[in-house]
Amino acid sequence: MQFDEQKVQDFMGRMVGEFGAVASAPLIALGDRLGLYKAMSEQGWMTSTDVAERAGLAERYVREWLAAQAASGFIRYDAAAGKYQLENEMAMCFAVETSPAFIPGFCDCAEAMFRDLPKLEAAFRTGLGVGWHQHYPSLFKGTERFFRPGYALHLISEWIPALDGVEAKLKAGDAQVADVGCGHGVSTILMAQAYPKATFVGFDYHEPSVQRAREAAQEAHVSDRVRFEVASAKEFPGTGYDFVAFFDCLHDMGDPVGAAAHVIKTLKPDGTWMIVEPFANDRLEDNLNPIGRIYYSASTMICTAASLAQEGKMGLGAQAGEARLRDVVTTGGFTRFRRAHETPFNLVLEARP
Repeated sequence: MQFDEQKVQDFMGRMVGEFGAVASAPLIALGDRLGLYKAMSEQGWMTSTDVAERAGLAERYVREWLAAQAASGFIRYDAAAGKYQLENEMAMCFAVETSPAFIPGFCDCAEAMFRDLPKLEAAFRTGLGVGWHQHYPSLFKGTERFFRPGYALHLISEWIPALDGVEAKLKAGDAQVADVGCGHGVSTILMAQAYPKATFVGFDYHEPSVQRAREAAQEAHVSDRVRFEVASAKEFPGTGYDFVAFFDCLHDMGDPVGAAAHVIKTLKPDGTWMIVEPFANDRLEDNLNPIGRIYYSASTMICTAASLAQEGKMGLGAQAGEARLRDVVTTGGFTRFRRAHETPFNLVLEARP
């Protein structure tokens, strides 16, 4: 086999960075779960003993963790003083859960991907699916924490206002809203807080997630206007909805066309379906970039596997793109479809009967 030795060496130089990124993920999770980032937030320069005492942890472990964080460039190190600092900008990424730049939720998802390797290895060999409910539980928590900052930043201020007439209906009162595939209920609760005159119901087939959503609604003091029920996208109950929302879940479904056909039956004639999906261009070659890399990887381990575990097995994947989604929605019976908004991470699509 002939090869360019320099090209191999250059690639291995790149892979050193990749190895560091992979090795850093569990340390980010530890820093999050043990409160290390929060212990350092807004504290200025600290010794390892300072950090350990503030977090209530063993200093020797903390010292090694700090060295790894400094080597990664996540925190600063003053060699002369032997002290470390978590800058405010980095605290926004690691310590502030409401920040749009919050990172640790992704590490929770990554933990599930590693733990679920045996299931995916078997699925590759058999072609069978791996259902959402079959994943390691850190995926459910991680998904909530990963998506919450983006929803909090964009949903009320940008996405809903971009839809024709929806915001006015939600503000006016008596609007009925269904949030399908609601998971832990983050999106449902955000909408309920913003539109106190509307009534909301969240549906998800995963019963533990529905239970967590009910608890979250109680904690947010919106349970008088929000309820959560166990139901699938093709069978969720109710009719006469003014607004139905699917957040980052249509591509996970085995029969998204069937889901679309069911949504149109539940909407009022002038109702709206909002479909939020991972951002993707229509051609593979246009998604070969850092965001596509993340989404294709997650899609391999989670999204496509989930679809293949369900009736229909359509396997859209997390990079379906607008054209394929349009085909799904219009085949399901909708006649109007448009891209209402987008961010670097999401497509916001509007469908009407």
